[in-house]
Amino acid sequence: MITLHSFGPGFGLPDPSPFCIKAEILLQMSGLPFQRVTGNMRSAPKGKLPMIVDDGATIPDSSFIRFHLESAHGIDFDTGLTPEQRGIAWAVEKMLEEQLYWMVVHERWIDSGNFDRGPRHFFKAIPAPLRPLIIAMVKRKVRNNLDGQGTGRHSAEERLALTRRAYAAIAAILGERQYLLGDTPCGADAVLGAFTMSALSPVFDSAIRGVVESHPNLVAYEARIRARFFPEAAAVKAAA
Repeated sequence: MITLHSFGPGFGLPDPSPFCIKAEILLQMSGLPFQRVTGNMRSAPKGKLPMIVDDGATIPDSSFIRFHLESAHGIDFDTGLTPEQRGIAWAVEKMLEEQLYWMVVHERWIDSGNFDRGPRHFFKAIPAPLRPLIIAMVKRKVRNNLDGQGTGRHSAEERLALTRRAYAAIAAILGERQYLLGDTPCGADAVLGAFTMSALSPVFDSAIRGVVESHPNLVAYEARIRARFFPEAAAVKAAA
């Protein structure tokens, strides 16, 4: 059985990390039996989660988890799609992971209120005397990563403009379809579903959430993804 190493529920989501949510959706789409365990980034090969362990092989990184499922188990997550549609799906996936991800990081880690609502909880296990030092060190690393990638150099207005353009493009591609490119989910739906769920987390004071909520088709899409892949979380959200 495949073992998925992830963080576990947080921020009103199946996982605080959209990449861990993506990996779980991919595993559900594959139809392969799997179990979830709480992972440890210090023992992960790339120092990040998610990772899977499959028949003794350790596979880190959500994209390489997908590649492994495709090559080792003969899964085609884009079955039925034309070459053009496969290209669109991959482009959407990478826009989410390589641009919008950094908007999420900035919103959660740099805004002090959002940091207190979310990421600060990651440090609870650290002894209180050391906690402020570790938090300052990690936040400095996050800020340096954001500056190196470029998002950290943009103003709030510029980040919002990029976020609006990206989600407008995704909403236009989705249109009135059930899923990104048809009536059944493709590989990119694992990513779009994960990022849309993350964007709509009620925990944060979020300009990103406002952008997503301005597209009714994305809000309805998120509800379908949640109901299909995380019905317990969908029931909790509906009750709230």
